[in-house]
Amino acid sequence: MEMTYFKQLKNLLDEDDKLAALCNTAAFLFETIDDINWVGFYFIKGDELVLGPFQGRVACTRLKLNKGVCAFAVNARQLIVVNNVHEFEGHIACDDRTNAELVVPLKIDNKIIGVLDVDSLSLPRFKKEDEDRFEIVARLISERLRY
Repeated sequence: MEMTYFKQLKNLLDEDDKLAALCNTAAFLFETIDDINWVGFYFIKGDELVLGPFQGRVACTRLKLNKGVCAFAVNARQLIVVNNVHEFEGHIACDDRTNAELVVPLKIDNKIIGVLDVDSLSLPRFKKEDEDRFEIVARLISERLRY
């Protein structure tokens, strides 16, 4: 199943228009990953993360790079899992129903350009296999954004 999953994702990312590719990627992830209530992208612009394509409820449009799980992942330069966001100091509640969050940086030539953000209502939600899956997804997305 995993090979088919990643093949489908690669096909979506093969779209010439980056915005269209990211829109369909967000929809694909939202439809194929169980037990998530929001998935999308934020991209670094200046000292902020600015909302990109997503699926789910209305989101925060701009996030400072000094507060929240997304900023923490950018500054740590690695995937971050928070299994209870209510215990994360500085958490930004765009949707106060969210209980768990996974954020993985998007990198081009080792420079972080944004993040893939995944939220869940479940407490806790994310396991090691989710981390592995989203690391691969982020790598595939980053490779697409390079060109």
